[in-house]
Order: sequence, then structure tokens, then C-alpha cells
Amino acid sequence: MKTTLNNQRRNTAEKTIYKIRLKKGDTVIVRAGKYKGQTGKVVATHPTENKVTVEGINIVKKAMKPTKTRPQGGIVELTKPIWVGKVGLVEPTSKKASRVGYNVAADGTKTRVFKSTGKEVK
Repeated sequence: MKTTLNNQRRNTAEKTIYKIRLKKGDTVIVRAGKYKGQTGKVVATHPTENKVTVEGINIVKKAMKPTKTRPQGGIVELTKPIWVGKVGLVEPTSKKASRVGYNVAADGTKTRVFKSTGKEVK
């Protein structure tokens, strides 16, 4: 009986939502791992996993069974998410990775800025 209670607690645990400072459409460079030095655009962000999906990065091959929607089946290439800590936003003038910060204006609007140069992210 005790194991079922532990399983119920584990399944109902709240998921942590991480603060991701990158947005869809941002150009990022991979700082670490197999794809180090490669750049791409952010396709999706995953705040509960602390990951982002980057176009052309972390591509894996997956064997798919034939279904009604995909009667052929076969091997499909998928783009998998990568950890946020492994990517950095590309600063356009220096073409290097930069961290992202925020500036709050007097009227209360928040703007993203590059930590390296202080310029606004467009």
C-alpha cells in the first residue's frame, strides 16, 4: 500500500516552470556539446523542461511504424530540444554569444538587452 501512495505523490508533483529569456525566432549559437559553434533559429521553447528547440541542431533519427497518417513508416529525422544553458543569444555586431538581461523603463515596459554590450535585443 505504501508504494502506491509514493507513486501518487510522485505523479502529482508540481512541474517547475523555468524562466527562459530566449524567444521563438531568436538566433542562437551553441556553446557546448556535439553542435558547439553552430547557429540556428529558436523554433520552440519548453519552459517546463528548461529546453529550446533550435532549427538544424540536435537532429535524431527515429524509426516510425506505419500508421494511417503515415502509411510508409520508415526512418524519420526529428529535431529534439537542447538545454537552454548550452545556447546563447547571438550579438549581431560581434557575432558572439551573449547573455540576456532586462531593462525596465520608467513607464514599466521591459526590454531585453545583451549583457555584453547593453544594446537592446531586436
